[in-house]
Amino acid sequence: MDGTVYLSNSLIKGALSFIKEAYRKNKKIIFLTNNSSKNTNDYLEKLQNMDIPVSREQIINSGEVTAHYIRQEKDDACVYLLGTPSLHNEFKKFGLKIVKNISDDIDYLVLGFDTTLTYKKLWDAHELILRGVPYLATNPDLVCPLSGGKTMPDCGSMISLLKTSTGKEPLVIGKPNIIMVEYAARKTGVPLDKIAMVGDRIYTDMKMAKKAGIIGVLVLSGETKKEDLNNLESNEHFRVKYVFENIGELKDYL
Repeated sequence: MDGTVYLSNSLIKGALSFIKEAYRKNKKIIFLTNNSSKNTNDYLEKLQNMDIPVSREQIINSGEVTAHYIRQEKDDACVYLLGTPSLHNEFKKFGLKIVKNISDDIDYLVLGFDTTLTYKKLWDAHELILRGVPYLATNPDLVCPLSGGKTMPDCGSMISLLKTSTGKEPLVIGKPNIIMVEYAARKTGVPLDKIAMVGDRIYTDMKMAKKAGIIGVLVLSGETKKEDLNNLESNEHFRVKYVFENIGELKDYL
């Protein structure tokens, strides 16, 4: 959603008209985001406040998929979570136990896009990683695009910091991991070969499209800029079938 449907609290040009046209042509839309700083209810409220017609079932965020993954691995897992209060609520919804004390018996360390991050959380994460606690991250995005061409550090930047201090990297559940699109396919009942991924990031959205064998539609309204497209066609790790300035331009291709 960030950089594709909106920037901060402003809709991207043509986004609403595209969504309405997609509905008119009986297309299913899933609002899929790597941003785990908000939970599904927060995103539902945000989209509805932008007058986007959407139901809760259409929204999938990387925090939800990460919590589901852990629940599948161990249904009573104890988690040390670097995340916002919204992400904590998402995990609790799945019945996971969240702890704040690293002396507790911890099954998983999870790093999210934590806008409430403190040095203590980073230090605790550093210690748990070195102990060998299974380490997950919700997403690898380096920055989150904002309105006015600005950005803010995202989860991927924190992954880099902890890699520097520990030498370890997490299992990333969000895009480009195909767990995300497989989760969406199961939720909607739509097979992968009938799904297109529309996004603004080459290294997450388009890389996942390549790994999952689905159509990649890149928009230049968020993180990716025109100059980033150099040598894109020769890179075997990405799958981009269409490139548009924004999602509004996609409307005419439906």
